[in-house]
Amino acid sequence: MLSRRHIRLKVMQSLYSYFSAKEDNMPVAERAMLKHINEVVELNLVIIALLVEIVKHADSFYEEGKKKHLPTDADLNPNRRFVDNELIALIREDKSLMDRVSRVSGIWLKNDHDVVRKLFAELHKSEQYTKYISSEEKGIDVDQRFVVNALNDIILNNELVHHILEERSIYWTDDLPFVATIVMGQIKSQKIINPTSVFKDESDEKFALKLFRNTINNNKEYEDIIVKFSNNWELERIAVMDQLFLKMAFAEILSMEDLPVKVSMNEYIEISKYYGAAKSKLFVNGLLDNVVKTYTREGKIKKIGRGLV
Repeated sequence: MLSRRHIRLKVMQSLYSYFSAKEDNMPVAERAMLKHINEVVELNLVIIALLVEIVKHADSFYEEGKKKHLPTDADLNPNRRFVDNELIALIREDKSLMDRVSRVSGIWLKNDHDVVRKLFAELHKSEQYTKYISSEEKGIDVDQRFVVNALNDIILNNELVHHILEERSIYWTDDLPFVATIVMGQIKSQKIINPTSVFKDESDEKFALKLFRNTINNNKEYEDIIVKFSNNWELERIAVMDQLFLKMAFAEILSMEDLPVKVSMNEYIEISKYYGAAKSKLFVNGLLDNVVKTYTREGKIKKIGRGLV
């Protein structure tokens, strides 16, 4: 489910928590990290739950319209195209998926924000919605395209949605873009996956655990490298996040023999661009480049396989 880039980000978040709390119980910390990473599965289900609840609200909205004292023709014969959307019908027909979705739907229903009604009201008045329900184009392709656009432009772009997600987990607003991409990719392929694990296979879980352990176990050594290659700056002068990017990169480059050096370097340079300060990318890039060149020359980087150094 998650790419290696996203696994690195989740490990980074767990390492930040670990070092901030000054934990010293590795088994407990590892279990907490895996639980934290697997919360991405819950976020996937939470997004699907929101879509389902909006459709259920739309159904109730149209049924209530028929009960007005003086209903119009539109009230008595509402355009139910959104409610009958074929893609959403496929989701609701998957009993196993809906059982899991129902367990997380409370995040949208059990709060004081009335978010489902507000989202449907915003969607209902949009030009996008009007064009969709009045279009003569039919079929599941049209239905899935509308759902993707509605999620992208209105539903998941809503500040109240972000607020509710952040109340559940401080990391979910960071996770939302790539989890939303996964959900929308599934919708485009018309295959709503019922995920049970964030890891595609056992090797990805081993990668996460090894990266987490190596960064912690070699923390002092990696701090010494940072000080040495930053012209003996004191660690206090270097941003905590920059230190973390570098330590994780060192864990891969120096301790994980099956990973190409260039891939590890590029990953953390790219991550520092989005999760560091304005000059983090330049600092991380320069220091990593210097360390790799020096350690390669000294024979300190050991890799298994051709072309990994």
